[in-house]
Amino acid sequence: MSLWQHRLGGALTAVAVGAAAVGMSVSQGTLITQGECRMVNGANVCVWAETGNDTLVSFGATVPIQSIENAPSDAPMVWPPVPAATIPLPDVARSGSGFDNLTVYWEPHGHPPGAFLAPHFDFHFNAISSADIAAIDCSDLSKPTRLSARYALPDVPVPNMGTLVGLCVPGMGMHSLPASELRSATTFQKTMVFGYYHARPIFLEPMLTRETLLKRRSFTLDVPHVPGQPIAVRAPTRFRADYDRGAQAYRFVFSGLITSRR
Repeated sequence: MSLWQHRLGGALTAVAVGAAAVGMSVSQGTLITQGECRMVNGANVCVWAETGNDTLVSFGATVPIQSIENAPSDAPMVWPPVPAATIPLPDVARSGSGFDNLTVYWEPHGHPPGAFLAPHFDFHFNAISSADIAAIDCSDLSKPTRLSARYALPDVPVPNMGTLVGLCVPGMGMHSLPASELRSATTFQKTMVFGYYHARPIFLEPMLTRETLLKRRSFTLDVPHVPGQPIAVRAPTRFRADYDRGAQAYRFVFSGLITSRR
């Protein structure tokens, strides 16, 4: 989740690397379709999709540790936020899941509420188009009638900016977080955020501190059921971040895809 974001100068120049299907098998009977890449802090973050028997099995992104290590410790604030990168997902991921693109944000100082004032990355896997994301101006303050279990959608006062209803950020949407973390006196390390606009779910976001990622350890995050209108054609139920020491990179994986429940 990014409440303010900045351009990081030439270091974050978006570089498209043409999408290409590759016949690399990751498990018996499955293939990886490599998608596009964008440069983040001097290293390419790339998206991909895994299929088996012409059905989407998982999708995600490969994030080099270099892009985490090279994140600048300071940068000027820009409002509305500007992503470090926007990467379209491969066609097979879009048609098979309903998710459309990934936007990456770097928060060198974190943001309110207090538990999230730690340097961290936001990885927004969006179920709406880039054009629809850009059109979000937070003028619609309607909230969903139901949230995921143990999640909250708070109104947060921000100095010199007023109150962000539902933590709505232009160009992103509202942000729902675990209620226990919103009340916590301890700084968060990693969590899953649900995004909404027009009272509908529109993104899933692994929000991860730089400290966590620099440990170079694999981990998982819960992906609770999102009630109400479906976030996607087939929604993921699991998320894991696999660290590959040989490649010096994380592989973010959304899997366990199911037809969305109401």
